[in-house]
Amino acid sequence: MIELAGIIILGIFSQWIAWKVRVPSILPLIISGLLVGPLSTLFTDTGEKLLNPIYDPGTGKGLFPGEYLFSFVSLAIGIILFEGGLTLKRSEIKGVGPAILKLVTLGSAITFLGGGFATHFIMQLNWPVSFMFSGLVVVTGPTVIAPILRNLPLTRNVATVLKWESILIDPIGALLAVLVFEFIISAGGVSFTSMAMITFLRVILVGMALGAIAGWALFQFIRRNWIPSYLLNVFTLAFVLGVFVMSNVVAEESGLLSVVVMGTVMGNLDIPRFREILLFKESLSVLLISILFILLSAQIDLEELLLVFSNWRSFVLFGFFIFALRPIGVIICTNGSDLKTAEKLFISWVGPRGIVAAGIASLFGATLTRLGIEDAEYITPWCSWS
Repeated sequence: MIELAGIIILGIFSQWIAWKVRVPSILPLIISGLLVGPLSTLFTDTGEKLLNPIYDPGTGKGLFPGEYLFSFVSLAIGIILFEGGLTLKRSEIKGVGPAILKLVTLGSAITFLGGGFATHFIMQLNWPVSFMFSGLVVVTGPTVIAPILRNLPLTRNVATVLKWESILIDPIGALLAVLVFEFIISAGGVSFTSMAMITFLRVILVGMALGAIAGWALFQFIRRNWIPSYLLNVFTLAFVLGVFVMSNVVAEESGLLSVVVMGTVMGNLDIPRFREILLFKESLSVLLISILFILLSAQIDLEELLLVFSNWRSFVLFGFFIFALRPIGVIICTNGSDLKTAEKLFISWVGPRGIVAAGIASLFGATLTRLGIEDAEYITPWCSWS
């Protein structure tokens, strides 16, 4: 009980600190998670963490069995991305629409391929793990972009590009990571190529279709007053969770795309009491983000943390992503758009990874490590740090 309450209290306090000192909330949240997680082992008499997110049957300590923690993370990410989709308005993208489309397609390909090769040659890791990492860090993430947009007086075009890219690119990064994960556990081969194409098409079709249908259906429920006022927010929440789970059952990992499409469809319809839904989802997203970042950073072990910070190659790779790969991708994708040179350069410098990268990395990293895949231990701490 103390740990559960402590996570919420610490998370909201970290959010308040972020607002007070005008920094993205991810920074104090991750620091808080590390302090009660891996770093706390340095100061406890028993060498145990103050917060153990994953239950250990041997010691009887911990909050969640591993599979339940990752299920909670997935559902929470779905809610967060739905809330992000609600804020996407078609009227915003005039003049920068093609640039956004290129960033989430061509830009994703540049990051995935360039990042995979860079990770392999700089870190000298095997090819599958290298591309697993690059797939995970394709995303920029609304959980870290949104606080930046709130704190900085950016031009409309810059804010629009960063917001749309961060929300639309999350399902793409997740899908790339799933495909690489399936390649690793299936040992590759010709059969994987056909399976990967089928998986990719299924995720896109199911995610787009189910998300659009669900968004229109919920709009009809609200417009026709089939939901009483006191149930509106919680009914919407239940509906989103149902769509997310159903989509994943039909096509694995399509849930993220479904809820983004669902939110975008609803955000562009004239929905009665829309602001009430948006404010509730925004508050819920703040709470979930606070909990998730602390849980995920607390589950990292001290050895994994040192694995990153004690290796100079990690800093070289980090610098490559910041100073080379991100700027190259942005310059290519925004060529010919209405963005000015200074705006392109600013977007090039903004590419933080959010909860989707950290959450999926925790799931896949733990699974591959348990299966004994070489170099898999790098995935979780790297993506949390990025």
